[in-house]
Amino acid sequence: MPAYKDSKTGKWFVTFRVTDYTGTTKQKLKRGFATKREALEYEKNYQVLRNGSPEMTFQEYATLFINDVSPSLKESTLDMRNNVILTKLIPAFGKKKLNEITKKDIKDWQNDLLKYTDSKNGKPYKSSYLKTIRTILSTMLNHAVDNYNLPNNVLDGLKGFKYKDDCKVDFWTPEEYEAFIPTLASRPEEYLAFEILYWTGIREGELLALTPADFDFEAKTLTINKTLYHKNGKTKITPPKTRKSNRTILLTDDLVSDVEVYFSMLYQLDPKAQFFTISKFSLANAMKFGCNQSGVKRIRIHDLRHSHVSLLINLGFSAVAIADRMGHESSDITYRYAHLFPSVQKDMVAKLNEFKEF
Repeated sequence: MPAYKDSKTGKWFVTFRVTDYTGTTKQKLKRGFATKREALEYEKNYQVLRNGSPEMTFQEYATLFINDVSPSLKESTLDMRNNVILTKLIPAFGKKKLNEITKKDIKDWQNDLLKYTDSKNGKPYKSSYLKTIRTILSTMLNHAVDNYNLPNNVLDGLKGFKYKDDCKVDFWTPEEYEAFIPTLASRPEEYLAFEILYWTGIREGELLALTPADFDFEAKTLTINKTLYHKNGKTKITPPKTRKSNRTILLTDDLVSDVEVYFSMLYQLDPKAQFFTISKFSLANAMKFGCNQSGVKRIRIHDLRHSHVSLLINLGFSAVAIADRMGHESSDITYRYAHLFPSVQKDMVAKLNEFKEF
């Protein structure tokens, strides 16, 4: 691996042969190094990275990993993973070689994350977020084991974070929703948006991506096959969150009527264009306004989805049926809502008491 000095510039350069994926051999030339050592280090690192050796640094591997998995990931998921890798993993492991990351490195990293508190509100990371970060790291290391000759995943057999039960979600009862919704009666677009969110349980992005063509008034159904996604100040329409998110939802008679009335108010309605002009920010403001007017506790927009699940469970529907309506990948996700439903526990005990009397 020789390096050469350019007599004209005084800078060092390297030249070497590389073979691409087609089997074609080409000459690689890289100039502009201040020292011979830097030039030789570049060639060594280039070959390591190209060959996918576990000798490459975590930061170098991160680039390969993203390139490998990006074709199979939804854009929003890829952006989330990129953010975690750049802000939580590369700062901790970036300069280390893949095969030199130790269990102690992992433990120290986990302890640092557990000690973190937000400078604005003093709150630590949520357990769900810590779990996501660790899952992404484990996925990356497993990928390196399967594809880049890493001997083992250092996370295997290593205890993860001690997760707290801080993932509980809020929701509205039907009574709270019925107190809230009349406050938006003079704001028809926002009124309809909340009606759809509460009575169907669809996601906020799915709502804002809706077109008139998604509604079948004769069959009383709504088809979900896209979602609205914001990136770098631009709006994009992408496929839904997961495969099961593509679904058709039956609508109540009242909701069908509300949508038909709203469409009759719009001028030159385009069946294939999004008809909601409001933003997520507008919905949040409408939520704040309605809660102030009604005295109902304020929840997140996404909690309307939880509210719909709560309603369905209290009406006696099974987790499997609810998962299908909500677009959950499996009914296991629906079971995570169990803590929302204290009334179900009361009903169970009441029926058990009745049973014991016989």
